[in-house]
This record gives sequence, C-alpha cells and structure tokens, in this order.
Amino acid sequence: PEPLASALPSNHFFAVEIAFTVLLFTEVVSLIFGLTRSFSRSIGIQLEILSLILLRDTFKQFTTFSEPLEWELVIDSIVPMIADSLGALSIFVIIGLYYRLLKSRPIGPEVDQRQFVTYKKLIALGLIFVFAIIGLVDLWRLVTGQETYPFFETFYTVLIFTDVLMVLLSLRYSHDFSVTFRNFGFSIVTVFIRLTLIAPTLIGVLMGIGTALFALALTYAYNVSGRLIFQGASDLEKSHQVAQSAEPEHTPEPQPHGDGARVPASGD
Repeated sequence: PEPLASALPSNHFFAVEIAFTVLLFTEVVSLIFGLTRSFSRSIGIQLEILSLILLRDTFKQFTTFSEPLEWELVIDSIVPMIADSLGALSIFVIIGLYYRLLKSRPIGPEVDQRQFVTYKKLIALGLIFVFAIIGLVDLWRLVTGQETYPFFETFYTVLIFTDVLMVLLSLRYSHDFSVTFRNFGFSIVTVFIRLTLIAPTLIGVLMGIGTALFALALTYAYNVSGRLIFQGASDLEKSHQVAQSAEPEHTPEPQPHGDGARVPASGD
C-alpha cells in the first residue's frame, strides 16, 4: 500500500542496519539480565554492544549511498568505514582476552551474597522498566514523525547511574579495597563508552579500543592483587606458626608458702 511504502526506506542496505539494531536490542536485554549474575560479566556485554554498534555504523554508511554505487560518491566514507570495522575487530579480540581473565571472588559470606543478588535483581527489573519506557517513547516519536532520541546513548546514560548504584550497594557487603577499586573502575568504563558514542568517528574508535584495554588492564590488576593478598595472608599464617613452634616451654616458678618456705618442684 502507498502509505506503508512511503514509510519504508528505498535503500536495500537499510535492511542490514535494521538487523543489527534488532541484534543490539537483544544484547541490551542480555546485559540487563547479566547484572544479576556478575558485574564484570555485564561490563563484557557492554563492550560487546559497543563492538556491534561500530559494525552497525559501518553498514549505516551504505544507507547514504545511491544505487548504482559509484566510487566518486563513496570515497569520502571509506576511511570512517575502515576505522569502524577495525575498531570493532580490535574490541572483539580484547573482549576474548577479557573473558579469559575473569575470575570469581566472593565478596562476603554466603548469606550476604544471596542478599546482594536479590538487590541486583531488583535493580535489573527497574532497568527493564526504564528500557521499555525509552523504547516506547522513541517508537511513538518515530510513528508520529517527530525526531527520535538516540536510544543507545540514552540507555548508556542510565547505565552510568546504575553502575554507580551497584558499586555503592557492594560497599555494604565488602570493604576490600581491590573490590571497591575494580567496581568504580568498571563504572568509568561505562562513562567512556558513553563518550565514545558521541565522539567523531576516528576519535570514537580510539576511545572504544582504549576503553576495552582499560577494562582488560583493570581485570588483570584485580587478579594480581587477589593473588598477592592471598599470598600475603598465607605467608603471615606460616610465620605465625613458626613463631609459635619456636617459643620455649615455660616452666612455672614454685610458689612460696605463707611462711616464706619454698615448695619443692617435682623431682627434687
């Protein structure tokens, strides 16, 4: 029908962008549910979404081309497309290394962990509600012909506040400096991803790669600190045991009687 045909894009490459956008929506849902399992895992999913956004931006360039394609018309878009695709590939490789470094470390007693997971589930439910509101408002503006909001940029802004809330909540159950530093560092990762989405293409790609490297280095440092803390505690325990075994046995001094006479020790 004519009303429907006028609302649909005429460029065939637009279908690829739509497919990537649907995939990104599924990744966002996966990210929300990942919050209930692991903070570090959710950061990995955020980096996955960033790499897919860069790939989508590569295909988005095609939607501006007229058919048939002519080299003179596409030459200005070649450098941004190469930058986005290489940036996505670099982040993909870094994500693989990041997941290999991930190690689970309990933040406290089992009872506290269950309570912490419960709070994270409540936060995830609230995030799903916000996600649905942003999507519905954006869809309404699209249907009514109004200018739509940048959905993923808006969602990452909400994620910044969510990550900070998660960090503050974790402080209730763990005062370990390495855990606190790592969690605040992960919040910085979300901030940098948000800035990457609004930066020019080349700067955004470099920021995205740098953000992924920062998350990788942060995880490595966290693992090293965990080993050092464990080794330090083990060495302290060993030295304490050695000190106890080296102490001479103490023979009690004979106690005098009331008249000043000494009580002979056994064997006298």
